[in-house]
Order: sequence, then structure tokens, then C-alpha cells
Amino acid sequence: MRVIDAHQHFWDLDANYLPWLADKPVSFRYGNYDALKRNYLPGDYRRDASAFELVGSVFIETEWNPVDPLGEVAWVEALRKKEGLPSVMVAQAWLDRDDAASVLEAHGHTGFVRGIRHKPKAAARPEEVVRGAPGSMGDPAFRRGFAMLALNGLSFDLQTPWWHLSEAADLAAAFPDTQIIINHTGLPSDRSSEGLNAWRGALKRAAECPNIAIKISGLGQKDRAWTVEANGQIIRDTIEIFGVARCMFASNFPVDGLVADFDTIFNGFMACVSDLPERDQQALFHDNAARIYRIQTQEGAER
Repeated sequence: MRVIDAHQHFWDLDANYLPWLADKPVSFRYGNYDALKRNYLPGDYRRDASAFELVGSVFIETEWNPVDPLGEVAWVEALRKKEGLPSVMVAQAWLDRDDAASVLEAHGHTGFVRGIRHKPKAAARPEEVVRGAPGSMGDPAFRRGFAMLALNGLSFDLQTPWWHLSEAADLAAAFPDTQIIINHTGLPSDRSSEGLNAWRGALKRAAECPNIAIKISGLGQKDRAWTVEANGQIIRDTIEIFGVARCMFASNFPVDGLVADFDTIFNGFMACVSDLPERDQQALFHDNAARIYRIQTQEGAER
């Protein structure tokens, strides 16, 4: 199976400043993440993914020093020239900041930047959602920045808990020319029957919008092994809700290395879709990422 990994990271902590890895620890859904406080570069990644035919990857911004959003782009550009990875990049930008216009324009003129990620402010629980709160997807300042994405040829990677996906649907309807990609399967952390039913309902609302796609990744649970038994139904439900053409498999490495090795996660993905037609499997592992992130494949065309 040829693979384009739709969500992965690199960092060099000796050379660059990533506050969440260099400063006081932040709250993290997998718990202790000290194991991530090491350099992770293409050689490490290729070793982790060596069992698979990795033909490309999508680098996602790493919460680099927020005062220097263009610095990460320059660093990734040098890495690409030296190592041949990543294929493309989703860069950092802060849509509600005064420099949004200049940053987005710069990203739009960079040949390998395909989109940006800005994590909107999120409530801790579904019952605490306040629509239009400062920093949220309904915040007028956020939307002013979001309106500039299509003008610069940029998509939007959205990382937010599932209880904010109705706001994402409203955003997608207001900006139908902007591709939105939900990160990490909408973060279905509550695995109770009630929690999963609510997560499915949120995904169905988002899937009504043709300009929303989703990455199946980030399915680890704190202090629990990554298994097909734990995650298989979530994977199949996501594909059923969004359809094969709008789903992509992704490793989230090295972050998801906290819960499983690369082989376990990707072999798990394969096991979950082994009964699907070969063309559907290839779409999930390769073709959809090539099309949505506009990656030039070895065949010489965007798939």
C-alpha cells in the first residue's frame, strides 16, 4: 500500500523554540509527554515508517514560537531540500492577530504551504460551549482572518473537540470556497455510549458540508494500548459518515508514538478497511491526501 501520511511533525529542539516542548508542560490528552522532548527528524520518521511504502507526507505546524510564524516555514523549506520530506506543509497562522493578512499572504506565496492551522478556543465540555466567544470560530476577529484563506489559496486544518463541530459547519457554510480538514477524528475522547453517540451526531452535522474533510488519526487514549478493538468502530463510523472520498489516514507521529508504534497504528488502519475495495483503500491511504493537499505524486499529477 502506497502511503501519503496526512498528518506528521518534525522538530529540532537544539535549533528551534517550541514552547510546549521547551517550557513548563501543558495539559495534554495523552498525559505525560516527556518522551517527545527530543529531536524528531526525517531519519527518525523513515525508521518508524520503514514497513510501509511512504511516498509523501503532510507536515503540520508544531506550535512553534508564536511570535515567528514564518520561521517554521523557512526551517521546513531547508529540511525539504536536504531530506526530501515533507511533501507539503500546513503552517502556523493566528487568524485573529493584526498580522494575519501579511502572514497569510506570505504563506500563499510559498510553493509548498497548502494551508494553515489555528486551534480556535474550545470549551472543556459540551455544556460549556459559548458560541461566538473570543477566539472561537464564531468570533468576528477569527472570521476576518478566515475570510483571507481562499484569497491566498490556503486550506484550514481544524483541531477542536467534537462539540464545536456545529460551529465548524456554520463556518464552512459561510466560506464554501475554503477547504476545512478536521484533525484527529474530531477527538472522540469520551468512549461511553453516550459520548460516542454525541460524537457521531457532531460528525454528521459537519459532514453535511461538502468542503469539510477529516483525518482519521489521534485515536490514542491515556494509559491504554492502541488496538483495533478500541478504535475500529470509530474508524468505520467516520468513513461511513464522511464517505471514503473525504477521509484520510494519518499517523500524527511522533505524538501518537506515545500510545503505539507506527506499525501498530497503520496495520490497525489496514485491518479496519481490509474488506473495502482496493481503490477505496488506496484513496484512504494515499489518493485523498494527494488531492486535498495538492501533492504531486510520482505519476506526475495531483491525484
